[in-house]
Amino acid sequence: MASTGDEPAVEEPAVGEAGAATDAPESPDPVLPPTTVRPDGDMFAADVTLHALLTLDEPIDMAVAPGDDLVWIAERAGRVSRVDMERGEVVETVLDIGAETEATGEQGLLGIAVTDRWLYANFTDLAGDTRVDAFEREGTGLSGRRRAILFQAQPFSNHNGGDLAIGPDGFLYVAFGDGGSGGDPLDAGQDPTTWLGAVLRIEPTPDAAEPYAVPADNPFAASQDGAGRPEIFLTGVRNPWRLSFDRATGDLWIADVGQDAYEEVTVLLAANGGGLGANLGWRLREGLHRFTGDEPPDHADPVWEYSQDDGCSVTGGYVYRGSAIEDLYGAYVFGDYCTSRLWALQISTGEVEFRELGAEVFGGSLASFGEDAHGELYALSLNGTVARIVPR
Repeated sequence: MASTGDEPAVEEPAVGEAGAATDAPESPDPVLPPTTVRPDGDMFAADVTLHALLTLDEPIDMAVAPGDDLVWIAERAGRVSRVDMERGEVVETVLDIGAETEATGEQGLLGIAVTDRWLYANFTDLAGDTRVDAFEREGTGLSGRRRAILFQAQPFSNHNGGDLAIGPDGFLYVAFGDGGSGGDPLDAGQDPTTWLGAVLRIEPTPDAAEPYAVPADNPFAASQDGAGRPEIFLTGVRNPWRLSFDRATGDLWIADVGQDAYEEVTVLLAANGGGLGANLGWRLREGLHRFTGDEPPDHADPVWEYSQDDGCSVTGGYVYRGSAIEDLYGAYVFGDYCTSRLWALQISTGEVEFRELGAEVFGGSLASFGEDAHGELYALSLNGTVARIVPR
């Protein structure tokens, strides 16, 4: 059922009832321009540390908007602020939906994305369900106009996913976990008739009668037999807490939190379709290993996994495309929520190289990474710290 007004029209407690499917417009909102690609650096020579910039209340996600040198930072309790990273201070708080947000456990305001016209927020409402809403931008802040885009009933309180990203194609990518509990009791990861356990790709249309359109090449966009939800881009994820696009190549990186044994990172190359129709394997697979079954069709193995002896919850990051740390250029920077250790991956001539960067987030609880308009990277901790990754 479609959401057609300021509040979502939903048949509850049905799971994933939101949004009509239509062909996407030809001109989505503009995104940040791609950076010029130069040869990768020698990540093993990179010597980095963290420089604390400011303290917020559980900072959980960061985004940049076209033409804005400031960054937008979300706090789990429901606030979004524009922040001047050079001065290390909040310029203005543009949104506060704390009165509507359940912010306990794995819930809260979990992800944001910003275009030239809209701020998109992915949050857990007071009933424990997921909502993605659009807030119209005006000047440096918001106009007060709002549109519900997506609604997903959540069967459990964990594995909400929560990340949002604007892809190089201008579409909005929405990460959903498998619905929670443990071991995917709903088998959502391998069920394309639910949004749970999937990454969606939609074209939000807050000004139109329907809140979004479906890109015509989505795997189930033309499905007439109910084989899959048209919004789905890929399936087989457990809790894809953070995903990002390499701003130089368009490759999609997904860090998926594991069950009992392995954390995993997958890269889906733009040159090979960017993950369109891929199946990352959950719950048949955990990392590179069998969990309950054999490999599914269109399975995409992770490029890296690590044992939970070395951490407990992977926090995905970004491919570094800045200029301050030349040796890190082209490396994917990520970490672990529990240990707060920072790592880097680099793929060269088909081989995956890994190293520990030797820096840890102050006080632990590494919730997210952020990328500014210049490609420099930041680490956000739920203990309040926002820090820039800098050369030592």
